[in-house]
Amino acid sequence: QVRLVESGGGLVQPGGSLRLSCSASGTIFSINTTTWYRQAPGKQRELVARITGSGSTNFADSVKGRFTISRDNAEHTVYLQMNNLKPEDTAVYYCNAEGSSWSDGPFDSWGQGTQVTVSS
Repeated sequence: QVRLVESGGGLVQPGGSLRLSCSASGTIFSINTTTWYRQAPGKQRELVARITGSGSTNFADSVKGRFTISRDNAEHTVYLQMNNLKPEDTAVYYCNAEGSSWSDGPFDSWGQGTQVTVSS
């Protein structure tokens, strides 16, 4: 079983920065794709950023130029660096990872979410 834990959320003023982490643990053989999603109150969950095993990335239009995504394969951790944050970035941010585990084959796991609040 593969478990994901997000961290790094909090309260920040507009224009500020936060770095979210998504750490995977368990019987991991490989992680193919890790995706950050967010869900604001009353809105649907939306894709924020994605990184593949080869390092390819893509971003929602609303965060391009402000957010970056990176991964540390040795630590099974993916980072979401968020700069120039805006109030509309306020949401619960979730991490999703797809890959393969030694014990159970393919996995598709979600973290518990971390709250990001952008407010003055």
